[in-house]
Amino acid sequence: MLNLNRATIIGNATRDPELRTTPNGKSVASFAVATNRRYTDASGEQREEVQFHEIVAWGKLAEIVSQYIQKGSKVYAEGRIQTRHWEGQDGNKRERTEIIAENVINLSPRTGGSSYTPTQDKSKDDQEETPKDEGKTKKSEEIEDEINLDDIPF
Repeated sequence: MLNLNRATIIGNATRDPELRTTPNGKSVASFAVATNRRYTDASGEQREEVQFHEIVAWGKLAEIVSQYIQKGSKVYAEGRIQTRHWEGQDGNKRERTEIIAENVINLSPRTGGSSYTPTQDKSKDDQEETPKDEGKTKKSEEIEDEINLDDIPF
């Protein structure tokens, strides 16, 4: 029998990722993503419902997430759903359902120093100053203006 455990979400990061290192030396980053659902209730009133999803990334993905995702970023995340159980310091049993990320993409436009470019690997002497919009065509600017991620129905 076939089994599938897969979650895919697009939403906004509610906080900057918190990067930690396990005692074994493995990187782990955690952050939350909020997704909104708009609907009309039985009385015809527009309603909005917000869900919060905890995202956990491990290894190299955790390091990348901590560099490029920040509070407010539009984020695509996919992975498997996992529920952890533990006993809190107060003795009460706790549980948390998380998405263990296998892929995270920052959908927000690049700003300031938060983007990676291959020139960052070159020595300072080899780097050249390039205008931010170099290579951007009028066509791509028009397409960016037409697409609003909030209008995507899923």
